[in-house]
Amino acid sequence: MNGFRSLLLAGLLALPLLAAAEPRDCLVVGVSDGDTITARCGEPGAYEQVKVRINGIDAPEKKQPFGERAKQAMSDLVYMKDIELDCFKTDRYRRSVCKVMVAPASNPDGPQTLDAGLAMITVGMAWWYRAYSREQTRQERGQYEFAETEAKAKRVGLWHDADPVAPWDWRKTQRQGPTSY
Repeated sequence: MNGFRSLLLAGLLALPLLAAAEPRDCLVVGVSDGDTITARCGEPGAYEQVKVRINGIDAPEKKQPFGERAKQAMSDLVYMKDIELDCFKTDRYRRSVCKVMVAPASNPDGPQTLDAGLAMITVGMAWWYRAYSREQTRQERGQYEFAETEAKAKRVGLWHDADPVAPWDWRKTQRQGPTSY
């Protein structure tokens, strides 16, 4: 029995390693909102459709102020473009949580060097999702924090709003329903 426990523990410790896969080359075939896309990965005849939650950001919900603009910004950035997905987990909605890299508009046929999540923060169409910052490298955390600070200071995108509401707070109020007095 003790050997079984050791084997089970070793297997459980290896699970996060199994979840981390090599980056995949895909084509974006859908944009749900400012932080969720659908990608087609694989070879012709053997495609896999993957629902992707972009790591490190939280964009306004569609019914929230700037929600449609965030969706459009993500579409402009990645729709029908080749991307590189670096996925490391699946969320509770069965979406792959991934870092998404795309070729910059200035060199659309070049290498995929633009971090889509960071780009969304830079143009003020998403918040840095600090609650999940531990899933980012130290460098990414620094870049995302700096980009958000700059976007706020420049009042670009959603930061132009007098009192922007973070999506996680907006979702919480939606779940609670109308307040009765």
